[in-house]
Amino acid sequence: MAEAEGDPRDLVTLTHDKLSVDTVSDSVTCPSCGAISIFIGTTRNRFEGMKVVQLEYEAYIPMAESELRKIYTDIRARWPTVRHICVHHRLGVVPVTEASVIIGISSPHRGDSLEAVQYCIDTLKATVPIWKKEVYEADESCWKENKECQWTCQS
Repeated sequence: MAEAEGDPRDLVTLTHDKLSVDTVSDSVTCPSCGAISIFIGTTRNRFEGMKVVQLEYEAYIPMAESELRKIYTDIRARWPTVRHICVHHRLGVVPVTEASVIIGISSPHRGDSLEAVQYCIDTLKATVPIWKKEVYEADESCWKENKECQWTCQS
């Protein structure tokens, strides 16, 4: 658990390992903050009537880390009271019910951290080069396009 105040932390982890809510929460804990807001995105078992067995994520890691740091800069400009920001995103295979992404943000009061967490996940999906493939029970798969994604072609 983080005890000392220190400088604000902006943490990014892209990993093939299983994600831990406790690790993210501990990394944004701060004595001056009364709020830690956490978002956990998990693999669901169905999409549009098809049974999903797992997700597979790929990323262009240097660019993904750079884009996440831009999001952190935006968060700090919009919500100056935000203290610590942490995003852990899983790569590779993510089975049903396991976390694909965990975002933790601390601030003195809940409003800023809650708004910042929503902004972070929405902007991550729109701008960060992390790609998701859904694998279905029928031995089919489909690369998914985030509806928020800004770099895709629109008809």
